[in-house]
Amino acid sequence: MSDLYFRNDIFDEFYRIQRQIDELFGGFPSSIRSVRCGTFPQINIGVTDDTVEVVAFAPGMKPAELDVSIDKGLLTISGERKPLTDDSNSDREVYAQERFAGTFRRVIELPQSVDPDKVQARYVDGCLCVTVKKHESSKPQSITVQ
Repeated sequence: MSDLYFRNDIFDEFYRIQRQIDELFGGFPSSIRSVRCGTFPQINIGVTDDTVEVVAFAPGMKPAELDVSIDKGLLTISGERKPLTDDSNSDREVYAQERFAGTFRRVIELPQSVDPDKVQARYVDGCLCVTVKKHESSKPQSITVQ
């Protein structure tokens, strides 16, 4: 089947080109530190002397819809984001959709210096904030010279 054809809907063309680009690159990220376009939820990771802090941007969700766990040094954030509207009996044809809906799972490798027994998670203004305390032995220490 040829990819050369003409249609009246310009958005179909853009979607077709995007699919071809995704197939060309196999849908994989371009580097080991990047993630696929549209990965949900987006995250920020920060480190202090005492903690590792992960912020997952998940607007429109309820805290009960999010699952957070730590196992063998891996922080897992998972859940399901419901669609805003029910399209099952709608005559509307979607030609552009940027809001993610569906199940998701993000896995973050934590440094060995964290204590998996000291984790706090809170959901504030669409952001899931996970704070993991570090072991006391891994914190910087001042040594007195005698």
